[in-house]
Amino acid sequence: MSTVIEASAIDFERQREVAAALRAFMPESSVMFEREDVQPYECDGLSAYRQIPMVVALAESEAQVQRILKVCHEKRVPVVARGAGTGLSGGALPLGNGVLLSLAKLMRILEIDTEARTARVQPGVRNLAISEAAAPYGLYYAPDPSSQIACTIGGNVAENSGGVHCLKYGLTVHNILKLRAVTIEGELLEIGSDGLDAAGYDVLAVMTGSEGMLAVITEVTVKLLPKPECAQVVMAAFDDVEKAGSAVANIIAAGIIPAGLEMMDQAATVAVEHFVHAGYPTDVAGILLCESDGTQEEVAEEVRRVEALMEHSGATLIRVSQTDSERLKFWAGRKAAFPAVGRISPDYYCMDGTIPRKRLAEVLRRIAELERKYGLRCANVFHAGDGNLHPLILYDANEPGELERTEAFGGEILELSIKVGGTITGEHGVGIEKVNHMCVQFRTAELELFHAVKRAFDEYGLLNPGKAVPTLHRCAEFGRKHVHVGQERFPDLPRF
Repeated sequence: MSTVIEASAIDFERQREVAAALRAFMPESSVMFEREDVQPYECDGLSAYRQIPMVVALAESEAQVQRILKVCHEKRVPVVARGAGTGLSGGALPLGNGVLLSLAKLMRILEIDTEARTARVQPGVRNLAISEAAAPYGLYYAPDPSSQIACTIGGNVAENSGGVHCLKYGLTVHNILKLRAVTIEGELLEIGSDGLDAAGYDVLAVMTGSEGMLAVITEVTVKLLPKPECAQVVMAAFDDVEKAGSAVANIIAAGIIPAGLEMMDQAATVAVEHFVHAGYPTDVAGILLCESDGTQEEVAEEVRRVEALMEHSGATLIRVSQTDSERLKFWAGRKAAFPAVGRISPDYYCMDGTIPRKRLAEVLRRIAELERKYGLRCANVFHAGDGNLHPLILYDANEPGELERTEAFGGEILELSIKVGGTITGEHGVGIEKVNHMCVQFRTAELELFHAVKRAFDEYGLLNPGKAVPTLHRCAEFGRKHVHVGQERFPDLPRF
């Protein structure tokens, strides 16, 4: 069973009115409203929450995106933009009274400029497809979410996605130069520049991670990097997760910035090894994967230093990849963590908080306590180098009360992340999953400022309403400390 989010019963007269307006300039097959046609769009990767959209529009060009948004603006119809639907925070959950705007057909790589080391791509291009297209030129696109085989670059920008190599090479925001985006009024914007900087406010950074609330992205110019001459992975096993956490801190403290520094606890490691057979030991408390890349000499020296630090931190086993295929096998295991855990539980709930690295062991101990409190298992996967946690809470949605206990468990992890000096998200976004906990992390004045930015782009709150930034009214209902003055001053704020 899943939670079905019902905003309201579908107004069938309104549904056909909107569909007819869109079919006036789009092929009939690209505008869907029959239940069997729109049901595949009822959720994103956070499948615990589902909602049948009123209308689904499959845009085939930037010009169509503009016209779709103009129609929705004129008719005051909410719009949720969607890429591949791999997001894990409910950011692409549709509305029962709105249009689900799919950008999956905008999947062309428009240009690869080998001299500037950039690529211009449409939003429906898969993350991995960019690196595949750039490979003949010795280039690649650095951000590599675990879902990179399927997730799209438009969604990556909307969520500011990272990946296992974000420690050294940064998140999406650090790897893009320019966007084309369409406002709810249908106005086309060019944001950023082909150079390394642009005049004025950094609107490119504001748009990146805005979760489809400010504009709909129709083109992205990404940076490409030369492929490293050499790369090796050090895999280290520990009999205590606190020792593994210390190893992470010791590596960073030594001034080493690895290409990737990932951690999995025993529950995650066992699930992955039985699924992928990556060569991980399963009788340990946790493992670290630390990749070095660069020239042969740089890699050899960094690997030597990392091995020494791992040993000093208490590693019980250390292995270094000897071939590129072995390196890729180590990473294949880490990137398969989510589907691997899906094999051992009917359902799982993937959290996404970020904490200071020095608090890692403390947070792991607290998560273990929460497992006992809620009677639920939790497999832990981390971008350990930057403190980004992905606890995977295992549950069965068909068991009464388990989803509710899972949500409470996840909520405590988010509040714990804030308490130790972190934040409620790292790369998955807020969506609907964490929107209540935005009330915990931010004060009233900050939330009002977020809403002011939203209104500057979207006066009527039509783009992805109810996501990412809670209304002050919602925070009051959530029972947090805010004194929600100002609701009367901003009567047009959507209330969900």
